[in-house]
Amino acid sequence: MNGVERPTEESGGRVLLRSVRPYGTGDPVDLLVENGRIAALGADLDVEADRVVHAEGAVALPGFVDLHTHLREPGREDAETVESGSVAAALGGYTAVFAMANTDPVADNAIVVEHVRRRGDEVGLVDVHPVGAVTAGLGGAKLAEIGAMARSSAAVRVFSDDGHCVDDPLLVRRALEYTGAFGGVVAQHAQDPRLTPGAQAHEGGNAARLGLAGWPAPAEESVVARDCMLAGHTGGSLHVCHVSSAGTADFLSWWRSRDVRGRVSAEVTPHHLLLTDELLETYDPRYKVNPPLRTDDDVRGLREALASGVIDCVATDHAPHAEQDKDCEWSAARPGMLGLQTALSVLVRGMVRPGLLDWRGVARVLSEAPARIAGLTDQGRPLEVGEPANIALVDPEGEWTVHGTELAGTAVNTPFEGMVLPARVFATISRGRVTALDGKVEPRGGRS
Repeated sequence: MNGVERPTEESGGRVLLRSVRPYGTGDPVDLLVENGRIAALGADLDVEADRVVHAEGAVALPGFVDLHTHLREPGREDAETVESGSVAAALGGYTAVFAMANTDPVADNAIVVEHVRRRGDEVGLVDVHPVGAVTAGLGGAKLAEIGAMARSSAAVRVFSDDGHCVDDPLLVRRALEYTGAFGGVVAQHAQDPRLTPGAQAHEGGNAARLGLAGWPAPAEESVVARDCMLAGHTGGSLHVCHVSSAGTADFLSWWRSRDVRGRVSAEVTPHHLLLTDELLETYDPRYKVNPPLRTDDDVRGLREALASGVIDCVATDHAPHAEQDKDCEWSAARPGMLGLQTALSVLVRGMVRPGLLDWRGVARVLSEAPARIAGLTDQGRPLEVGEPANIALVDPEGEWTVHGTELAGTAVNTPFEGMVLPARVFATISRGRVTALDGKVEPRGGRS
C-alpha cells in the first residue's frame, strides 16, 4: 500500500480514507473524517479533502486501547519516555494507552500523574492516561492518594501497583470500596509473594532442569480468587492484569457464571498467547517476564478464554528496558518485553489465523473492551457516521520480520526477534488526525 496525500498545513483537516473495509467485511468503502469525527461512509465518495490516504484492501478498526503500558517517565528515560512510547503506540495502531505507576518517583500523587498526562498531551500522538498507584510508593503498607489523583486534572480512574501485588486483603478491600465510590478500577498484579520467593520461571519441568526458581501458577490463581471475592463483597471493580494461567481462566469462567455484585474484568498479553517456557532453554533474558511464560496447555486455555470472552481484552504489558538491564545473565535481568508495535500481528497469528477470532473479535479485544473497562466514552466506538475518528487501518496481507533495533524507542527487548509476523498496521488516525502512516509517525504540526 502507498499513502498518497495532498500537503496541508493543517494538523487534521478533512481526511479521506479510500477503499477501506470496516471490520474486514463487505465491499470497500470510503471514509471521510472531519472535525475529529467520521463524517461520511460510502462507495466512491465525491468530496474535497485536505488529505487523501489510499488504503486499498485495508481493514478499518476502532483505534486500539492498551490498559497496560510502561512508559518509564519520570525516572527511567534511558529505557522509554512518554514521547518514544507514544511513537511506538501510534505505529502499533493505538489511540489511547494507560501508563503504569511504577515510575521514579512513583505515580502515587497528583503531581506525578498530572506530569504524565501533560507530557502525553504535549506529544499528541495518543491519549496517555496515567495509572495511579494503589499503595504509597508501591510499598503495600498504606493506600496512596487515590482521591487526589482522581480529582486532579489527570482524572485518574485506573489504579495499580503493577510489578507488585497488593498482598494485604484489607488494603485491597479498602481500595475497591474507595475507587468504587467514583467508578474507578483496581488493576491487580496477582502474585502471592510467599509462593514466589526468588521466582525466575514457570514452576515445572523446564525450570527444574534449568535450575531456575519456580513461579507456580497457584500464586496467581489464589490471589485472583481472593480478589474476586472481595470485589463481589464490596461491589467494586477489579481488573486482573496479565493472566498467564489456564487455571486462572477456569476460575474466572466459574466466577462469571455466578450472580455476584461488583465487576471483574481481565486481560491477557500477546506474549502469553503465543510463547511458552520452552524458549527458556537458551537462558535468553528476552524471554524473562513477570508473570512468566508458561506451558502449551496454558497458551491453549488462554486463547480459548479470550475467544469466549472469559478474558475481556488484550493488553501489551509493554515493558521497555535499558540495554544493561536485559543484556546480562538471566538472574540479573529485569523482567519485561516490548509489545506495542507487535501486538496486532501476534494476535493475528495466535487468534485470527487459527479461526479463534475474526476482525470484529479483534476490535472487541483490542479496542471496545478495554475502553469499556476504563470508562472511556470516546474510544472503542463503532465505525459509524458521527462517532469519534479514532481508527486503525490494518494491511491483513502484510508480513514483516521483527527486529528490536528497528522498533521505536531506545529499548530493543522484543521476544519476537527475527520472527516473521502476519498483518501490519498501515495507518493510525487519532482524534481525526493521521498520527502514523506506512511505518512513519506524524507529530502534531508536521510530518516525518
